[in-house]
Amino acid sequence: MSDNQLSPARTRYAPSPTGYPHIGNLRTAIFAFLEARHTGGQFILRIEDTDRKRIVEGSLQAIKDSLNWLGIDYDEGPDKGGPHAPYVQSERLPIYQKYAQQLIEQGNAYYCYCSPQRLEAVNKTSVAQKLPPGYDRHCRNISAEEKEKAIADGIKPVVRFRVPLEGKTSYDDFLRGNISFENSTINDQVILKSDGFPTYHLAYMIDDFLMEVTHVVRGHEWIPSVPLHILLYKALNFPIPILVHTPLVLNPPGQQGKLSKRNSAVSVVEYRKDGYIAEALLNYLVLLGWSYDDKTEIFSLPELIEKFDIRRIQTTDARFSPEKLEWINAYYINHVLSDEEFARRCLPFLAEAGLISDEEAQTAPHDPARWEFILAACKLAKDKAKTLLEVAPEIEFAFKPAEGFEYPTTDLIGKNEGAEAVKGLIEAIIHKLESVPDEVLQDKETILAALDEVGLELNLKRGQVLWPPRVALSGKTKSPGCPEMIKLLGRAETIHRLRVAQQKL
Repeated sequence: MSDNQLSPARTRYAPSPTGYPHIGNLRTAIFAFLEARHTGGQFILRIEDTDRKRIVEGSLQAIKDSLNWLGIDYDEGPDKGGPHAPYVQSERLPIYQKYAQQLIEQGNAYYCYCSPQRLEAVNKTSVAQKLPPGYDRHCRNISAEEKEKAIADGIKPVVRFRVPLEGKTSYDDFLRGNISFENSTINDQVILKSDGFPTYHLAYMIDDFLMEVTHVVRGHEWIPSVPLHILLYKALNFPIPILVHTPLVLNPPGQQGKLSKRNSAVSVVEYRKDGYIAEALLNYLVLLGWSYDDKTEIFSLPELIEKFDIRRIQTTDARFSPEKLEWINAYYINHVLSDEEFARRCLPFLAEAGLISDEEAQTAPHDPARWEFILAACKLAKDKAKTLLEVAPEIEFAFKPAEGFEYPTTDLIGKNEGAEAVKGLIEAIIHKLESVPDEVLQDKETILAALDEVGLELNLKRGQVLWPPRVALSGKTKSPGCPEMIKLLGRAETIHRLRVAQQKL
């Protein structure tokens, strides 16, 4: 690796606010972020909003929120400022127009007056002749008379780059080596639209040059455009940055194509709503196209910053695996998050499920007694939870009154000998709970031992004893363990719920 690749890197994430940020887009941003942090450089957020027709309201805020949630902090950006502000392209139009004019004056670009109708006709002709679609360079040598007529007709021209008709354009891709294209295959692309807004081809490189970006990290779908970009760099006398084209993120097996922001299921916002841990999602995204070795899969963000090596980005496309993401998420829940941190992250999901109020989701950690109860309730679901979204249904029993439970009386009976037998069993359990010392109810093992004593007295198996109180306490046939629920609810509430169950019988 050359010295300039080891020196502090200035990288950027330059999303378009045309939809919520999706997995593939943010994975590339993470690579750029890690390269900047690993080398002690800077990471920039720039908003490329020149495609005005496709802007989606709320997407810009979603971009910022997603970065913040994932822990990707940027050094310069629209809301932070910096030495190269503004960081929103629609606020930089005079800059692009100046450079476009420079290219025209140099003979590297020209005005094109072709109407959309003519361009469509040209493409149809190309398709009919089994040629690739593209501009036929009609205005490259337009006559003065035709130009005057177009101006008189009120046509606002676009600006196209004048690509050499012969020769080759080559460049060294950081990950893929030398790539070469015949100039005859490169279109005279529009670089400035008729409304004065630039296209991506012109705007990104001007901004990267002025913002001193050293590494352009982006998806490899941009590779076919790079020869045009190389020609533009040379025409503008800009140094060519290190070009790093990352692999695509493909749909899961059985689904065709790459992940797209048009699919809301791959929106980072959706994964947050679905109860995924930010650190787990970040960890997984890094593994989509990069590896540290052939065995390590769990990394904290500081570890990723320390170990990240941009040379280890792969060139083969990565396939998204919901199952692998879920496994990593479950690992973080069970092995990385403390019980208290887990409960804190569950609070908004408990509020969303209506188990606590939005206000309580904010204040609960500051109310010792209430927080102890919520913490203990969440802990009951921690070992089995794969996402935070799964927690509320598992522990909703703890926040709802027994009178509101709706279950058939047959659920209470299970493998016992009918309703009368179960009523007697519940009475025996109540008697046992009323008679044991407080300390017995503080530990699930001593609670289980007490329930086993009831089984011995009534000549019942453990499963027969535990089934009715399980349903009575949770309102469900699937729930946390019976001793664990008794410990959480306490003596009085447990007995109350058992009495309600008796009345149902």
